[in-house]
Amino acid sequence: MEARFLLDLALILVVTKIFGLLTRRVHLPQVVGALFAGIILGPAILGIIQPSYIMNALAEVGVILIMFAAGLGTDFQQLRGSLKASGVIAVIGALLALAGGFALALNFGQGTRESIFIGVVLTATSVGISAEALQEMGKLKTKSGTTILGAAIIDDILGIIILSIMMGMGMGVGAGDVSFANIGMTLLRICMFFAIAAICGIVAFKFFEHLSVKGGGLRRLPIFGLAFCFFMAYLSERFGVADIVGAYIAGLVLCNSKAEKHIVENTAVLSYMFFSPIFFVSVGLGTSFAGLDRNTVTFTILLLVVAVAAKFIGCGFGAFLCKYSRSECMQVGVGMISRGEVAIIIATQGVGVGLMNVDLFSSVILVVVVTSLITPVLLKKMFGDKDAQLPSVM
Repeated sequence: MEARFLLDLALILVVTKIFGLLTRRVHLPQVVGALFAGIILGPAILGIIQPSYIMNALAEVGVILIMFAAGLGTDFQQLRGSLKASGVIAVIGALLALAGGFALALNFGQGTRESIFIGVVLTATSVGISAEALQEMGKLKTKSGTTILGAAIIDDILGIIILSIMMGMGMGVGAGDVSFANIGMTLLRICMFFAIAAICGIVAFKFFEHLSVKGGGLRRLPIFGLAFCFFMAYLSERFGVADIVGAYIAGLVLCNSKAEKHIVENTAVLSYMFFSPIFFVSVGLGTSFAGLDRNTVTFTILLLVVAVAAKFIGCGFGAFLCKYSRSECMQVGVGMISRGEVAIIIATQGVGVGLMNVDLFSSVILVVVVTSLITPVLLKKMFGDKDAQLPSVM
């Protein structure tokens, strides 16, 4: 088993690089190639590589590092300036996705709680996919880029809060009796996390600033930076918030510090050479076409249409209300389309507590994969960088 896993790693690294180069030659982000590699290598087509616990664990580290890098690459001043807009955009997009998913599932014979849950899954946005595509195109620090990241983070938090509320109200099988006290505790834990994260951020920023002025401290900065990233990811999980939120906050804390450049230079290679390809392949590995009947296929296609339209229209309209230009509205709308790690996490937990039929899980995974594939392509077109020379990141 160990030997087979090593072969799987070799295949992932080689195939993602080959597909990344191919997509690069046709002026597409290399993320698209990595996602295709996962679909081809996984159960959907060749079945050479199967999802496993250790693969999922490495993929989780990959998305944490992606979000840490996204935080480091964020223009903090611009993010702070667009925070209000990000909130408006996130809420409108999430509400439209929730309503669309609920109405669609209800019309396909699902119960009220199952229909609500399908809507909840659609509220989440893949921060990792959009962040990677924006970083690759050099658009992460633009007004649209920082707004997309801020809104995506808020979307994921909203999805997790709604899921926690549903479980707290006993809407899932075995979730217990209705308890509004559980809802209050969930919201309290989330507020406590952000309060503690703020304190940790202030302390960490001062520590890294102090270490940066010491000549001998530079070599230790990347190690301490990664440790801080994983600690914040752990802390967020302990408080019921997705680990990617903690990782992004860790990068955000250090993005304006003197340590930022040194940390980026020494940690980016670790992410791009090993962990990031595994994450993007893992999304493709979750795709399977087995057991899809005509009704499920129809539902999947319509769910995909709702998923794309709800975010593009809702988030684009939110940007319009916040006085963004027409091109920026379209960029924000497209950047919010992709679903990813958080949507999969929510769907998995929902299946476990009986909030979603197992047969519909494959539909959700297909929507996640397709939206993850088309978002980088559409972002490329929206930013109009046909002649841009994309950096090699895989």
